[in-house]
Amino acid sequence: MKQHTIHGGAGACLVPTLIFAVLLNACGERAENVDQYGAEPTLPAPERGLLPSMKIAEPTPWGNQLPTVPEGYTISAIATNLKIPRQTLVLPNGDILVAEGKGGNAKPLKPKDLIAGYIKSKGTTSVESGNRLTLLRDGNGDGVYETRTVYADKLNAPYGLALVGNKLYVANQDALVRFDYQEGATTASAPPVKVTDLPSEINHHWTKALAASADGRFLYVGIGSNSNITERGMTAEIDRAMIWEINAETGARRNYATGLRNPTALTIQPGTGQLWAVVNERDEIGPNLVPDYLTTVKEGAFYGWPYSYWGQNVDDRVRPQDPQKVAAAIKPDYALGSHVAALGLDFSDPAMGARYADGVFIGEHGSWNRDNPVGYKVVFVPFRGGRPGGPPVDFVTGFRDADGKTRGRPVGVTVDPRGALIVADDLANVIWRVTPVL
Repeated sequence: MKQHTIHGGAGACLVPTLIFAVLLNACGERAENVDQYGAEPTLPAPERGLLPSMKIAEPTPWGNQLPTVPEGYTISAIATNLKIPRQTLVLPNGDILVAEGKGGNAKPLKPKDLIAGYIKSKGTTSVESGNRLTLLRDGNGDGVYETRTVYADKLNAPYGLALVGNKLYVANQDALVRFDYQEGATTASAPPVKVTDLPSEINHHWTKALAASADGRFLYVGIGSNSNITERGMTAEIDRAMIWEINAETGARRNYATGLRNPTALTIQPGTGQLWAVVNERDEIGPNLVPDYLTTVKEGAFYGWPYSYWGQNVDDRVRPQDPQKVAAAIKPDYALGSHVAALGLDFSDPAMGARYADGVFIGEHGSWNRDNPVGYKVVFVPFRGGRPGGPPVDFVTGFRDADGKTRGRPVGVTVDPRGALIVADDLANVIWRVTPVL
């Protein structure tokens, strides 16, 4: 695959004086890959330094500006002043549910973890966690969502959403719960019922992605690792870095696929029933390692974490090594680029227009650890014959300006079959709606 490389000067690392000393050589000359995608990305040699290069995403208001969309499309903000919107769900009657909140309770292990936490915090909202579901309704179909209610509150960092018949499933950071759903209702009729507990101790990666099987019998939950590469020991990683399959009725569960460092969004491919995921890979071995990826999720498969990446490329930082696990590791389907932080995934629909009818939309939250930032946009990956069939295409951009200030960070993306893409922005606390111009 063709690689385009630029050579940057010293990176700007602006941090409080008290922690400046530990940075030392973090700001140096680096070569950064601009495009690294597809089924066979070129992987450079790992870079082992004191710290990754860092770039703070300094927030700035949108003001009267809007994100940029392709010619023939328009974008509007249909909800503002939310409390950290993460994922959305379009209900059968066209209502939109928004999961709002932020979780996690992991404590830093080393000075570099403290720095990383500081950098990440600079690119996040100061708004408190909503811990709720908000319902948006466009009563007359004019694209203005004039009704807004709190559908359910007192949740614990809700993230993944799925509707099966009249059962609404919500993946909190600590448990999968279920509501009885009644079409047209603007609030839940009763508190949720717990289906099963989910791993939440430490919770380095707290998000719990969710998708329902095509027949509704099973729920798939993505559970991220408790570290970058097992710094807290393997005991902290029990039942993590994997996707669970849960019986929707009984709550019984099993490990469906493993070795996925942080599966942040799941979806089912229409017509095939195939489960797909986007996964955030490991840090601290260079700006071009390791590519975050889009992949089919194969039952019983092992995807490498922590022992290897992109198939059988050994990560020699991990102790103890496990050659048998490395030999069993399979390659993902499609690289998205290193550190783009893909957090949203949904298959398109012909109602989105001919150019974007067959493929997936992916919300890329954006990097914090590259001199040349990547992500901060929604991309479209075209499919051919049911598989990724070309390079990603920018679909919603403008979240980061030329001065390095960040107006928004896309998370969940949901296709409304009526002809719209719904994008959650957890920095500006906005829900964006992109539609073709008819």
